[in-house]
Amino acid sequence: MADSLSSGLGEEKEKEKEDSEWDKKSDRVRNNTGKYGFTESLRFSDKNGDSKDKKRNLSDLSLFRFITTELTRGYFLEHNEAKYTERRERVYTCLRIPKELEKLMTFGFFLCLDAFLYVFTLLPLRVILALLRLLTLPCCGFSGSRLLQPAQVCDVLKGFIMVLCYSMMSYVDYSMMYHLIRGQSVIKLYIIYNMLEVADRLFSSFGQDILDALYWTATEPKEKKRAHIGVIPHFFMAVLYVFLHAILIMVQATTLNVAFNSHNKSLLTIMMSNNFVEIKGSVFKKFEKNNLFQMSNSDIKERFTNCILLLIVCLRNMEQFSWNADHLWVLFPDVVMVLASEVTVDVVKHAFITKFNDISADVYGEYKASLAFDLVSSRQKNAYTDYSDSVSRRMGFIPLPLALLLIRVVSSSVKIQGSLSFMCVLLFYLGMITLKVLNSIVLLGTSCIFVKEANMEEKLFDPPPSAVSSRVNSKANRTKIVHTAPQKEATSEEEGLPDNVEAANLVQSSASALPKIDSDTFLTTPDEDEEKIIIINTGQDGDGLEPRRPKKDLLEIDRFTICGNRID
Repeated sequence: MADSLSSGLGEEKEKEKEDSEWDKKSDRVRNNTGKYGFTESLRFSDKNGDSKDKKRNLSDLSLFRFITTELTRGYFLEHNEAKYTERRERVYTCLRIPKELEKLMTFGFFLCLDAFLYVFTLLPLRVILALLRLLTLPCCGFSGSRLLQPAQVCDVLKGFIMVLCYSMMSYVDYSMMYHLIRGQSVIKLYIIYNMLEVADRLFSSFGQDILDALYWTATEPKEKKRAHIGVIPHFFMAVLYVFLHAILIMVQATTLNVAFNSHNKSLLTIMMSNNFVEIKGSVFKKFEKNNLFQMSNSDIKERFTNCILLLIVCLRNMEQFSWNADHLWVLFPDVVMVLASEVTVDVVKHAFITKFNDISADVYGEYKASLAFDLVSSRQKNAYTDYSDSVSRRMGFIPLPLALLLIRVVSSSVKIQGSLSFMCVLLFYLGMITLKVLNSIVLLGTSCIFVKEANMEEKLFDPPPSAVSSRVNSKANRTKIVHTAPQKEATSEEEGLPDNVEAANLVQSSASALPKIDSDTFLTTPDEDEEKIIIINTGQDGDGLEPRRPKKDLLEIDRFTICGNRID
């Protein structure tokens, strides 16, 4: 018994020794394989092949062959033709932007000039004709339901606003304001100038609404139910707005005058560098065609306003130096520098915006056609607004405060004494009327060409948008659910279902198809000023949820209309 146990233990020990020796051999084989592997990825050799394949040709790894390969290797651009063609078109678009942009800027500049000259030339004559009609009405007899036409009422209101505001502006001391601003530090003046620019935009956005409310309140048909506070409160609101806006522009002009008269020109340099900050704030953002249209209108208005402000600065400086022509050449380099920086910033800004957003340069032709359409439509028999008011809504340029300030500066700078001075003023007024008429004729002919090229003649006879549609379009984030009928016939199983079950399934499917709104989705989804129409297809072949958002036409875009999720 003991012998059998000892023999069994001996056999187990021998088996363990054999297993350990076998493991050592397998480990040795693995090590050899790792060291002299059958396939070496770095040397590209096969050890299991023939003896001829084990030897490498050292000439393939020579430095001369590597340098020769680097110098002679080639590639073919036509393998990705679409990509390089697109890059070339982007370059051509950037090269076309300055030309197309300046065409739009020039056309818009003369549109603003036409609306601005209207305040000095034709508006006084129209006011005089309207007052003569009121005075001669008892003699000629009253016929009709209106004492004055709506356009004449609006002209008389504009004239009264200008007269009252001018009388209020006469009490404002320009010299005291100049010395008060000049005593401030450079940083304070820079902050004040930026605040004034923001305030000017806010005044422009709300001011035209105040004027439109006054015009409509004064000319609204009496048959309608009264839903306003009266003409007199609206009139005083309009007078207060024009006066405050004129004071705001006067402070802007005074700050610019201080920058011109500073010794080291540091303030002028800082104000010019503020234009280049626009590139940083505008270029690296997503823009659509409507947003770019708003920005273009803003740039046109800003360029024209800067020209008028520079004219005011030159007038004030020439008065201080007794109208010495030599001082004008001293101011000329600074004026050119300000205008050149403005043009450069506009070109660079629009060039990169169109590049990053894949917008063609032909879009500026559409912008010109939209501005031209306003001019042509204001000359139609069914026109519902004056052209100067149309420019104010489209570009945010309101000519009344700026014209009031220019009249105030010219009247204080130029002294009229004697009959010869009155003759010069009369000749100057006739020259302004001539310039206004010629400018209007050229603009009207050019606008007709632009409208015809854009095929917009049919829109001239369309009725104006109603108040109901504008009120509906003003509501944001609306959702309209439209249930479409199923395309396929019901199966034999669905025919046996009662009506209430089918209705419940339809409501449940529509509820599940609608997107869920949570806080993250609300924060990341841009606000749209357009109606969201969601079509729920209840058929079996339908996709379920089909959102459709109608885009606004350029003719519906004003300067301060929200496009997408911002105003540009």
